[in-house]
Amino acid sequence: MDERRRFARKATSIRVEITHSAFGTIVGFARDVSDGGASVLIENYQIPPAGTVVDVRFKKVVGAINEDPVKMQVMHVNRNVAGLMFFRKADSLD
Repeated sequence: MDERRRFARKATSIRVEITHSAFGTIVGFARDVSDGGASVLIENYQIPPAGTVVDVRFKKVVGAINEDPVKMQVMHVNRNVAGLMFFRKADSLD
């Protein structure tokens, strides 16, 4: 199997709030995270299309992991799972 990942993934279940001006805030749960991004399970919401840059907050049971949202880009969508990558202008699909 071809493993193309640059970063090791760590399994987790962290609440994720994804915000964009076009759709407001949707909530999901990170299934795994890495230094490059996260795989987020999203139920009961329309997932933004690949290429969309969103603001993301990761939340614990008590409080946020990151108080200020971080920019992430939707890299792929498969059913109800979105692959998000930490956004850097050079990584943009545009």
